[in-house]
Amino acid sequence: MLLIHCPYCDEPRPEIEFGYAGEAHIARPINPDDLSDAEWETYLFVRTNARGRHFERWRHVHGCGRFFNAVRDTVTDTFERTYKAGVARPGEADSWTGDTGGIV
Repeated sequence: MLLIHCPYCDEPRPEIEFGYAGEAHIARPINPDDLSDAEWETYLFVRTNARGRHFERWRHVHGCGRFFNAVRDTVTDTFERTYKAGVARPGEADSWTGDTGGIV
């Protein structure tokens, strides 16, 4: 069973309690009416679909109900880190090996 750490409840819970909500840190267009059809299509459907480290948005559906972000390795399906929604995307230079400050 895969355990996911909810940064709001501050405890690991079974994956069945969570729902995947897509790629994290996708900025909504400020004025969507000004976008061309191609630009709107890109915003709605085009994602990185990265192999390896991927920034994702999750929701603790059967817990606190809140959205949060996670860094998950798509090859090994391991969560490297979870952090609260609204927090800036961690730097790409961060290795997150060793001490994680208690937020994994």
